[in-house]
Amino acid sequence: VIISAGWTMSAVEIENTMLKHDDVRECAVIGAPDEERGQVVKAFVVSDREASDAFTGELQRFTRERLAQHEFPRIVAFVDELPKTPAGKVNRKALRDREAAEMKP
Repeated sequence: VIISAGWTMSAVEIENTMLKHDDVRECAVIGAPDEERGQVVKAFVVSDREASDAFTGELQRFTRERLAQHEFPRIVAFVDELPKTPAGKVNRKALRDREAAEMKP
C-alpha cells in the first residue's frame, strides 16, 4: 500500500496496469519518500525499449488513462532487472531498502 498526499493506492494495481503496456516486460512499484506528499509512486521498469523522457511520459500517460489521476508513477526508473526472492517473486523490500539508502545524506 502506498499513501501519497492522503490517497491510498495499491502497488499491485499500478504494476498490473503498467504491465499492459507493450514495452514493459517487468515492473515493480513502491512508495518513495517525498517531503511534500509523504510518499510518491515510483515504478521500476524493465524494458527492451531505450529509456528516455519521452518513454517516461508515455508510461505516465498510459497509467493515468487507466487508473485514478493520482495513481500514476511520478518517478520512473529504468533497470536491467528487478531483485527477486529465492521463490522468484519481485523483492519490493530490497527496492524500498535501496531507495531509503539513496535518500540518506
